[in-house]
Amino acid sequence: MSDEAPEEASKTESPSQKKLDDAHKRGDVVKSQEVNNWFMIAGSGLLFSLMAAPSTAGLAQSLRTLLANADLFEIGGPALNSFFGNLTTTILLIALIPLTVLAGFGIAANLVQHRPLLSLDPIMPKLSKISPIEGAKRLFSRDALINFAKGLLKLGVVGGVTFAVIWPERDRLETMITADPALILPDFQALGLKVFGAVLAVVTVIAIADYVYQRTRWWNRLKMTVQETRDEYKQMEGDPTVKGRIRQVRNERSRQRMMANVPKATVVITNPTHFAVALKYDKSMSAPLCLAKGADDVAFRIRELAREHDIPIVENPPLARALFASVEIDDTIPTEHFKAVAQVIGFVMRMRDKKGWRR
Repeated sequence: MSDEAPEEASKTESPSQKKLDDAHKRGDVVKSQEVNNWFMIAGSGLLFSLMAAPSTAGLAQSLRTLLANADLFEIGGPALNSFFGNLTTTILLIALIPLTVLAGFGIAANLVQHRPLLSLDPIMPKLSKISPIEGAKRLFSRDALINFAKGLLKLGVVGGVTFAVIWPERDRLETMITADPALILPDFQALGLKVFGAVLAVVTVIAIADYVYQRTRWWNRLKMTVQETRDEYKQMEGDPTVKGRIRQVRNERSRQRMMANVPKATVVITNPTHFAVALKYDKSMSAPLCLAKGADDVAFRIRELAREHDIPIVENPPLARALFASVEIDDTIPTEHFKAVAQVIGFVMRMRDKKGWRR
């Protein structure tokens, strides 16, 4: 533990998404057994409240039939075998529903703690699992001692709550011994539900506290040192897939910024369908500036934005192709295109002054 302390102290960086994904693939996820216990108790309480009475009544009726007609059944005869076969089927069907419901609650208990997981790593054979030395270390580790203390505390708290619920009902428990069996079930069910409710309330607090503790421990264990963060970043930068994704994100952001500048344009020069170049010019500028350019789908979007914001669109295929090939976004147009662009912008300015421009 003394060796682990400096190592944990040096892990100051939050785990990267890659490290979190790798841990998930290994089966290293946040898991609190107390959350599983909460779901099992909740499922058992639900089944007890809904199925205790009808299930008990059905079994009682079957056994009552056996006892009332015992003289009619021949030992080893087909009638007795048929009866027990039907009784066994009834018991299995009654047990199948609770097992299915509890299995569903067990799955839900894991899904609320982490996303779906399928990993063979935890069950792979490892020498450390059968090593006496490693086993002794796990037996007397900090986690083992904490779990032992937690188990004792939970046993004491749950036992105390159960005793506090049952003790006021001790007189009723004495009368159940002499009461008619048909009258015992409702009282027993009511008392059982009170116990389930009290225990569930206590286990709720325990489960929340344990989940927070387990998640904090898991997160701290996956933290990275500064050097690990740098090494992982360098490794990811060299991955062609990651590079392609980064390039795609950069291009998309650049396109979004470019489209945001289209409403500021003075004019959009088009091919008219394949190319579009948005230019901005005012008297304070030495030369027109290219705000946006694109081909095909991007050109279509530029024209749509221009129409939406009442930006003049001028069809000049030779000039549009030349500007698309020679000017970059946020750059001024080359000098060889000054005259052609000046004529277009002059035309646009005159039309605006006359208020005769139509989209």
